[in-house]
Amino acid sequence: MSAADLLGEARELLAGHPVVDGHNDLPWALREQVRYDLAGRDIAGDQSAHLHTDIPRLRAGGVGAQFWSVYVRSDFAGDEAVSATLEQIDAVGQLIARYPGDLVRALTADDMEAARADGRIASLMGAEGGHSINNSLATLRALHHLGVRYMTLTHNDTIDWADSATDAPRHGGLADFGREVVREMNRIGMLVDLSHVADTTMRDAIAVSAAPVIFSHSSARAVCDHPRNVPDDVLALLPANGGVAMATFVPKFILPAAVEWTLAADENLRAHGFHHLDTTPEAMALHRAFEAGRPRPVATAATVADHLDHMREVAGVDHIGIGGDFDGTAFTPAGLDDVSGYPNLIAELLHRGWSRADLAKLTWSNAVRALRDAEAVARDLSATRGPSNAVL
Repeated sequence: MSAADLLGEARELLAGHPVVDGHNDLPWALREQVRYDLAGRDIAGDQSAHLHTDIPRLRAGGVGAQFWSVYVRSDFAGDEAVSATLEQIDAVGQLIARYPGDLVRALTADDMEAARADGRIASLMGAEGGHSINNSLATLRALHHLGVRYMTLTHNDTIDWADSATDAPRHGGLADFGREVVREMNRIGMLVDLSHVADTTMRDAIAVSAAPVIFSHSSARAVCDHPRNVPDDVLALLPANGGVAMATFVPKFILPAAVEWTLAADENLRAHGFHHLDTTPEAMALHRAFEAGRPRPVATAATVADHLDHMREVAGVDHIGIGGDFDGTAFTPAGLDDVSGYPNLIAELLHRGWSRADLAKLTWSNAVRALRDAEAVARDLSATRGPSNAVL
C-alpha cells in the first residue's frame, strides 16, 4: 500500500475512532503568551505561528477528545499553586464557552461518547502535579467538582507526599498521606496519573489504587532510557490494574540522541535567565540560535511507533494510548509537528501491520474504558465510605 493510501486509511479510521489525547498544555501557553486573552490567540483559525493547537488542526488530526492540562509550574507553591490551577480551569471553561460548535465539556465516559456522536471534541481536564492541591484533600475534591478528571501525582519536583522522577527522593515512593490521596481519588472518580513520578511512586500507587491508573504522557523506558518513561516491570502491571500508558511525543523522552542535546539547550535557557520549560517567543529564539550552532536530533512518527510497538508487547494492546504533550514542549517530532499530525502516526502503525481493531483501542476505546472503570469504582467506594479528612 502506498504512503498516500496508508494516510487515507488512517484518516478514515480516525473519523470513526478519533484520538483521545491524554495531555495538551494549551491553557498554559495561553497564560504565558496572552494572559488568557482568547481574542489574542483565536484558535478558531490558524495559530501555527504561535501554538501547536487550534481547532482546524485538531479537526485535521482526528482528535475526538482532549484532556486539557491545567498545569502550573512546580515552583508555584501553597495557595499560589491552587489559585493558578483555578485560573487554568477557568481558561478551559472560557475555551469551551467560546467555541461551542467544536468543543464540549466532558465529565464522564458517556459524555465522551456523546461528544463523538455529536461531532464535537470532548474537553476534559487533568491537573499536572500534586502541588496543585496544597496538601488538602478538600482542595482535591473541589478540583473534581470543577471538572478535573485526573491528577498527575507530581510534576518535576518531589512534593511533601510523593517522589518525582526528576528530583531527589524523600519518601521512597508515596508517603502515607500520598496513599490516602490515591484512595480519595479512587473514591471520587479521579484518575491517578503517574507520568512524572518516580518508579517507586508508580509501584506504590498501582499497589494502592482500586481503579485504573494512567500515564497521561509517558513512553517506554526500554526504548529511551529517560526517568520520565515507564519501565517494563510497571508496564507489565497495567493489565491487572486496567490502566493505560499514553505514549508521548516529546523528543527528549523518546529519542536517545535528543536527551543530551536537550539538557544542553535547557542549560542555555537558564544561563540567559529563562525557565527551562519556557516556550515563549523569546525563549524559542534562544533555542533556535543554540540549534544553529549545534543541530538538533530530530525524532519522527516512526520513533513514537517504536515506543508503541514495545508498549503493546509488554502491556498489551488494551493498555496503551496517546498523550502528545503539544504546547508543553519546545520541540516536536517531524510528522507530528502539531495536533494535525496524528494521521501520520496511525499511517506508520498501519504500515507496521497494526489492525484497525487494535488502532481503535489505541486511539479511543482504551482511554474511555479506563475512565468508565474509574467511575464504577467510585460509585462502589462512595457507597461505603465518606470523604477523607486526613491531613499531612
